[in-house]
Amino acid sequence: MTTAEAGAKSPSELIDDRVASLDDWRGATLAKIRALIHEAEPDVVEEWKWRGVPTWYANGKIVCTGETYKNAVKTTFAKGAALDDPKGLFNSSLDGNVRRAIDFHEGDRIDAEAFKALVREAAAANASGKKR
Repeated sequence: MTTAEAGAKSPSELIDDRVASLDDWRGATLAKIRALIHEAEPDVVEEWKWRGVPTWYANGKIVCTGETYKNAVKTTFAKGAALDDPKGLFNSSLDGNVRRAIDFHEGDRIDAEAFKALVREAAAANASGKKR
């Protein structure tokens, strides 16, 4: 997709296109993650950043991104280090001071309630300016 074509579409349409273009488990996983984000935060704003990364915002700040790789769908929480993760979903980017990520691989089961709790907490942290 050219830059001009991308500019003619909304971020949500670009994310729709990304999901549709991934005709394997990654598309289904990204679609599920997206749906859970919207369930957790109905007012979330979708953006298309950094040459093609679906990004979700709440309260004017990034909640998380949805990157797709050959062997993983990575959901990176911008301020993940400040979030409580009682179910231990974070399994990537654990050494950083700010962000945390969840790498989903083929066949992984998504703990929907725990994931939505992280999304809600991230959105609330954005609203409050919470830091850890």
